[in-house]
Order: sequence, then C-alpha cells, then structure tokens
Amino acid sequence: MAGGIWRERPGADAIHAADGSPAQPVGDRLWLSEGLSNSYCLGTDAGRVVVNTGMGFEGGLHRRAFDAVDAAATHTIVLTQGHFDHVGGVDTFREADGRGPGAPTDVVAQARFTTWRDDNERLERFRTTNAAFAWIDAIMAAMAHARTVGPLAAQSRPEPTITFDDRLDVSIGGRRIELIATPGGETTDSLVIWLPEERTALTGNLFGALFGHVPNLVTMRGDRYRDALEYAASVDTVLGLEPERLLTGHFQPIEGAARIAEEITTMRDATLWVHDRTVEGMNRGDDVYTLMRDVRLPSHLDVGEGYGMVRWNVRAIWESYAGWFHHRSTTELYALGAAAVAGDLVTAAGADAIVTAATGRIAAGEPVAALHLTDIVLAAEPAHGGARRAAVAAHEQLLAESANFWERAWLRRAIEQLQDKSNAT
Repeated sequence: MAGGIWRERPGADAIHAADGSPAQPVGDRLWLSEGLSNSYCLGTDAGRVVVNTGMGFEGGLHRRAFDAVDAAATHTIVLTQGHFDHVGGVDTFREADGRGPGAPTDVVAQARFTTWRDDNERLERFRTTNAAFAWIDAIMAAMAHARTVGPLAAQSRPEPTITFDDRLDVSIGGRRIELIATPGGETTDSLVIWLPEERTALTGNLFGALFGHVPNLVTMRGDRYRDALEYAASVDTVLGLEPERLLTGHFQPIEGAARIAEEITTMRDATLWVHDRTVEGMNRGDDVYTLMRDVRLPSHLDVGEGYGMVRWNVRAIWESYAGWFHHRSTTELYALGAAAVAGDLVTAAGADAIVTAATGRIAAGEPVAALHLTDIVLAAEPAHGGARRAAVAAHEQLLAESANFWERAWLRRAIEQLQDKSNAT
C-alpha cells in the first residue's frame, strides 16, 4: 500500500493562529513559526530570508519568534502563494535597510501573484463571508490573543519587488536558493523554494493544507478552479528534486527521501486516478452526480480526504472541462431555481407529508435525500418546525459520518442555524 502519512499527522482542526510560541529549529539555520500558515526563517550571512508571513495580526508574533533566534535584518521575503494567510504580515517584516543601508527588503513572488492579489481585493467581502463558517471562531480568538501582545497590524497588501515566470536562482549571504513555479498549487502563482545544498524543499500549500490528502481542487469558500493535471505536473517537479526534507504550509517537516517520494507519488497518482475516471465517465455519458457517487480511490492509494474530497474533485474536474451546463435539464439555462416552485409542491402534497417522507429517508440512512425534501418545505415555510427538526437530524447523520474539515464546519453551522430558528419559533 502506498501513502498513509496522513494517518500520522494532525487534521485541519489543529491549525491555529500564531500564539507567541518560540520558533522551532528544523535544521540548517532554518526555523519554523506555526500559524494559520507556517512562516519560515532562513538564516544567511547577509540577513534572514522569511518565507510567508501569516495574516496581518500574526505578523508581529512571527517576527518576535524569529528575532529571538536570528536578529539580523530581513533581507528578502518570499511568498509561496497569494492567499491572505501567506502575505498578511509582509509590512511587519519589511525593513528600510534589509539589504544594507538604503536598500529595503525585497519581496519575491511568482509573476501571477498580482492576479491573486487582485482577486483577493476584488472579492474580499465575498470570500471572507464564505470562509467565515469554518474559520471565524479561530480567527476571532486569535485576534483577541494578539491584542494582548500589542496593537493589531493591518493586513498587508504587498507589491512584489521581484517576480519571475518559471525559475529564479539566487545566492543570498552564501546560501543558494532556487525558486520554481508550481502553478498546480492552491493558486496559479504557487512556487516552491529549493535549497539544493540542504536537500530541502519549502512547498507552501502546493499539496494543500494537509499533506498526504487529496488536493482541494476548488474550495467551498469560493476560489478559482485548480487544475488536476497541472497539480500532477507540479508534484512531478518536486519529485524531480529528490528532497530529503519537506517543509509544508502546516505542521511539522516530513523527513526522508524515500518516504517523501512515496507520499507525493501517491498524492499525484490519486489525483490522476480521479481525473482519468471522471473523463472516462464524461465520455461514456455519465452525469456528474453518478460520477460523484461512483468514482472512488482504490485501496492501494492511501490518501486522506480531510480537506479536499474525491467527490468534490470529480465535480471540479467536470466543470473545469465542461463549465456550468450539465445537459440535464432545460431549466439550467434560465434564472429560476427549483426553490421557486417549492410552494406549489408543498400546496399539492402538504408540508407534513413531505416531512414524513424526509423522516423516512433519514431512517433509511439517506440524509441527503431527506435534505432535498426539507429544503422544499423550508423554502415555502421557513418556520416549519417539523421540517427544521428533520433537517437537523439529517445534518447530524451526515456529521457523524464525516471526517472532512470543511464539510464538518458547514454541517455544524447549518445545525446551529436550524436550531436557532426552531428555538425562536
């Protein structure tokens, strides 16, 4: 059996903001400061290189952690991708004399960084709102903690001073650093940092938030689609480096060339398996829901589904190739959803009869079918107590079966909202 490291590593529930903990040495003048995404410090004879900087309110905590182990000025900041939790603390680390008198700290990113920065700014309210169900409690608690240390820094909106397309090789203070574009990461501006002398790769979230799991080809919070084949090609780029140490976006390093090669090969092969089975099904004429049900990983590809899920990736692959029209119903072409006729169905069948059918589906272990039924009733009668109770029971059944961070967060929040409404009525 290939893979399986995901069984040994923490899940997404263990991700937490920077909390003032000391920087951890991870070998070869490298230090880790954990946060909503890991920040790293690379010591050089010309000053330190900082890789990712956390959210804005984490930047000061990361800086204090690194100052304690390497007090040199920050020569260069490298951003492995354009997401908020990688770039927010840039202003906290930038220094007027980072590269010597009158030479400010450089900020290095892949050339497509501005696309992601602009997306973040254009859709900031949309994405923040849609991510809140999963992260708001942890972020609010972290901000409250950060305020006990000092004033909160604003979220940085950095402008890189150096960008590159495919590859950039530099030497800073006697340290060789190679930057390689990996557009199959969580963002198309993803890059990997390769330290050839140390045989160490800093991969950010190329492999997703959780190493050893299937990638999240599109997020529930709303993001651009991630291409399965480009992901596989980017994994091959890292495989070709033959790293002996892997420093990822979350949690502790992965050590050992053979173990690293086995794990990332498995993640690549699992993604290609799902891609190929989806494409075969599309050509065979299967609809997307059939493929979401039927495409499963074989047992020899032992990867987790703690952040992304196979069935979500099936849909992402389908829609990346074929778009929004699924050729299932004429109604897909028009601006009228199924909820528009919910009242007619409730009038014809009776709300209580539909709820009884939903309850039967729950008893049969079919909670999703039950939710289709309760959605009809609640669209027509939002305060219907029986429908709300049945919907809660269906969500609880799904929650008991789920090990996925995003799915569980959504289900918990949905239950809270349904129960709040029921209590209010």
